[in-house]
Amino acid sequence: MEGTVNRRMLTGNKAAAWGARLAGVDYVPAFPITPQTEIVETLAKWFAGGEMTGKFTNMDSEHSMFAAAGAAAATGVRVFTASSSQGILYGMESLYTVTGWRVPFVMVNVSRALATPITLEPDHNDVLALRDAGLVQFHAETCQEVLDLILIGYRVTEDPRVCLPVLVNMDGFYLSFTREPVLLPDENAVREFLPPFKAEQPVFQASTPQARASAIFGGSHYSYFKFQQHLALQKAGDVFKEAAREFADRFGRSYHALEPYRMEDAEYVFVMSNSFATKGKSAVNKLRQKEIKAGLLKLVQVRPFPKKELAKALAGKKRVAVIDQNISLGSGGILFPEIAAALYPVQDRPETLLPVVGGLGGKDILESDFDAIIDRLDKGDATAPLLLYNEHDLAQFRAMQKIAGKTEEVLS
Repeated sequence: MEGTVNRRMLTGNKAAAWGARLAGVDYVPAFPITPQTEIVETLAKWFAGGEMTGKFTNMDSEHSMFAAAGAAAATGVRVFTASSSQGILYGMESLYTVTGWRVPFVMVNVSRALATPITLEPDHNDVLALRDAGLVQFHAETCQEVLDLILIGYRVTEDPRVCLPVLVNMDGFYLSFTREPVLLPDENAVREFLPPFKAEQPVFQASTPQARASAIFGGSHYSYFKFQQHLALQKAGDVFKEAAREFADRFGRSYHALEPYRMEDAEYVFVMSNSFATKGKSAVNKLRQKEIKAGLLKLVQVRPFPKKELAKALAGKKRVAVIDQNISLGSGGILFPEIAAALYPVQDRPETLLPVVGGLGGKDILESDFDAIIDRLDKGDATAPLLLYNEHDLAQFRAMQKIAGKTEEVLS
């Protein structure tokens, strides 16, 4: 196992910047948006000061930023970029385009809830809006995971079996501006794990001029290309396992598509992702002190969706709650139906699979919320999603209504 040169207190944003720096990126197209701006500010300072070599470019929008990232990756250089929330939506057209180009780069999304109304705090509707765009998605709980998943992400995206962009997600404010101890691996050790990028396919070069374009195809050809993207995204799961094993051997930190926590004898399971999984683990510990056998299953790899691993991890567990920090309006949580579909063929699937929606707009998930989930699981009532919204929350809203001169009921 390789040693580390230092241990620093870093925000999630600074950890992301260090991930790009240690990866030896050649090009960073950027556009600022809260709460992601600290990432590109840090990188801009390093490029300007000579700590990083290559090119940093301020773009005029996220749309052009993602197009520049894809175009640069097509020339055979290592590319990094970052965005958040409305920026992700604004650049979505470009993201769908560059995944079709099959170009490798890593991007970070700092999750922030979408307008309207406006908030700067996180939920996951922004990143999950990209679930069908063809990007590999890894979701981080800690600042250390942000850095490590970026390094592993470059191994995945640049593998010729994948050649699709990788997105590493972290929660805005809860993680982006929270300082945690982060181990920075030695740059030489990183270079052994992640050698300089060498594109397997022909790239654009000034010495050999060429022209390429996206062709207009009928349904048969289009279906072929899309299914090839689908197969490559599925293959990314195997490549992640390989890269994560080598990363663990070199640096001593293990990563998997799913991370179980006190699951061995768990009679109640919370399925969560990102930084709020830390709150879930704390709740599990407190429930265990009350002799309630709770456990937690954390989603790290969201695309490709780890169906087989989920089915295996949750087989034989009687009561499972899927806590979605997002909402598909008119349907419910986004990840719940995917997990339900993964469990459907399993003979020993959970007796109760409860959909829970919480943490919208960064709303805290409290210890009492986990108690409410346990209570609903005990009742076996999974006929409707459980919204984690309590009387205190409603009282706050009614106080605002009173100030605004409104009195009608807003939530049943």
